[in-house]
Amino acid sequence: MTTDTWLNAVRWNDDGLIAAIAQESGSGTVLMLAWMNREALQLTRSTGHAVYWSRSRQRLWHKGEESAHQQIVHAIRLDCDGDAVLLEVEQKGGIACHTGRHHCFYRQLDDNGVWVETVPVLKDPATIYPI
Repeated sequence: MTTDTWLNAVRWNDDGLIAAIAQESGSGTVLMLAWMNREALQLTRSTGHAVYWSRSRQRLWHKGEESAHQQIVHAIRLDCDGDAVLLEVEQKGGIACHTGRHHCFYRQLDDNGVWVETVPVLKDPATIYPI
């Protein structure tokens, strides 16, 4: 029988959420930042697939439910303060970002204070998320 006492170590914010960083297993690339509530973290552990809390939709969001770009979770790590988790994942389809890029951190601040897009679009988002 599995207990969920491990969730007691998590320091949830006032909204009952914790920041979740998805990092690609093997390469170490940070793919994205999302949010999890208690249920999302429980489901992520029990299913082995990343489940997040969508603040905009106010519901659980199974990564890849629309795009098929799921994240298979290899490890869940809690940071030293207990207020952020790191998911080591295998990114299916190579696309983690809704913009069609490999990861969400595709803009880099240059020396002139300009955000420059440094990561290419791998797939047109309109083909990933048809209306």
